[in-house]
Amino acid sequence: MAITAAMVKELRASTGAGMMDAKKALVENDGNMEAATDWLRTKGLAKAAKKSGRTAAEGLVAVALTGGKGIAVEVNSETDFVAKNADFQAMVGDIAQVALSVDSTEALKAADMGGKSVEAAVTDKVAVIGENMSVRRMTALSGDVVVSYVHNAVVDGMGKIGVLVALKGDNEAFGRQVAMHIAAVNPASLSEADLDEAVVAKEKSILTEQARESGKPEQVIEKMIVGRMKKFLSEVTLLGQSFVINPDLTVGAAAKEAGVEITGFARLEVGEGIEKKEEDFAAEVAAMAKG
Repeated sequence: MAITAAMVKELRASTGAGMMDAKKALVENDGNMEAATDWLRTKGLAKAAKKSGRTAAEGLVAVALTGGKGIAVEVNSETDFVAKNADFQAMVGDIAQVALSVDSTEALKAADMGGKSVEAAVTDKVAVIGENMSVRRMTALSGDVVVSYVHNAVVDGMGKIGVLVALKGDNEAFGRQVAMHIAAVNPASLSEADLDEAVVAKEKSILTEQARESGKPEQVIEKMIVGRMKKFLSEVTLLGQSFVINPDLTVGAAAKEAGVEITGFARLEVGEGIEKKEEDFAAEVAAMAKG
């Protein structure tokens, strides 16, 4: 049976499969649309397993709030093109709502979403869209008030950077300003007390070596280190940083003026910490076309 462009278009519309896959499915099943759909589902699930080894460093971060709890969840895809796909965005939104009822990434993957686990639902979407995807991480935050902010949102509540801020006291407008500050400046911790001791020790070691290279007396070197460590801590801790809204105040001082206490924050950025492999997708498409 001759396979027409209209048939390929119809199958693509109903399954979301790629053009070459849809054409091959119709050829393999003599133009039978139902059989071709089943063939794609079978082959698609097989492809999902193969694609799981490919680097997924794009995607979206979604935030959601309920009462005094907020969550941010990162769902990855291989390309930014898929992150702009409405089906992918809808899935990420559904996952974020499920995340409100759990407290860890593993629990989220195992949680029910429409009669199957979140992880299984993502695998099904891999088969349809044709790219590796994964629920990479989530974080949950609680407080008297939790405020969220998404930087450069592609749709409501989703974008490349998602921030949560927990406050003791009620001033959501200020909380949103702090969330915007966090998105821009990316502090390492809330305060010195929360900073990783290994990070502090490493920085102090580096500053000590730099100071000793000056050849100055030890007592002068000690004062230099104290001053430089103070500057370092003011740059990496949220409460010690100059507030982007009012650089004359630290974030901690601004919080006092606003009548609130910042008790915690979370910041997720898509692909942060993932070593990206260079994939030649143009070559891949060309190879598919030849086949």
